[in-house]
Amino acid sequence: MTNFSDLTTGLSKLGLSKNLVIAHASLKAFGHIEGGADSMVNALLDSVRGVIMPTFTYMTMLNPEVGPPHNGITYGSETNLNKMAEAFHPNMPADKMMGMLPETLRKHPKAKRSMHPIQSFAGIRADAILNTQTIYNPLAPIGALADQDGWVLLLGVDHRVNTSIHYAEKLGGRLQFIRWALMQDRVVECPGFPGDSEGFESIAPAVEKYTRRVQIGNALVQAVHLKSLIKVVVDQLQQNPFALLCQRPDCERCTAVRWS
Repeated sequence: MTNFSDLTTGLSKLGLSKNLVIAHASLKAFGHIEGGADSMVNALLDSVRGVIMPTFTYMTMLNPEVGPPHNGITYGSETNLNKMAEAFHPNMPADKMMGMLPETLRKHPKAKRSMHPIQSFAGIRADAILNTQTIYNPLAPIGALADQDGWVLLLGVDHRVNTSIHYAEKLGGRLQFIRWALMQDRVVECPGFPGDSEGFESIAPAVEKYTRRVQIGNALVQAVHLKSLIKVVVDQLQQNPFALLCQRPDCERCTAVRWS
């Protein structure tokens, strides 16, 4: 069993007490954590200056009958999902595919949340970071975090869930997509929707020298310096426009990038 002391002791070894972080986690990777997600959130708050996490809400998304070309989507293919779409509201839970930790952070009494209808972030002691997000620049908090010498924390997960790589892709000129979200009174067009992340683990060797690691319970925890990660990704895309794409023939977004 991993307890709160184990978490704080391990996280302190990363030396991030004065830094802001964006965290991604699989709590299952740790084995049983005494106190569950709440213990992890509290351990993070004891170990870093501030934290944000993606609290994306894919249940708001709509698939129109028509739209712009090369958009990584088959229009008119999600009629049933459209019927089940939910209008975004500030207390909407984070999508279950985000894992338990972002939702636990979102519900923390000290947490703030940005208001993007698909790609919101929640955070504690990071209000200025969250406030940079707009409908036109959904990943702006990652850039603001990098400007503050922030770090990416991968808690029992790898780079395939590393949202910051999407921000770097945009800086590197990679094709971005448009999606649509249901609001209480209208449908909103949401530009800046990122591509697929299945190929992101291939960045690991290139960011090795910017990575700190510690074992906590059954999980490997990695901290990656955000500004360095962004530079490495941008450099790779300049050298190879197809870097980090997945190899699945049915991936519409990676296919769209290759054809762009």
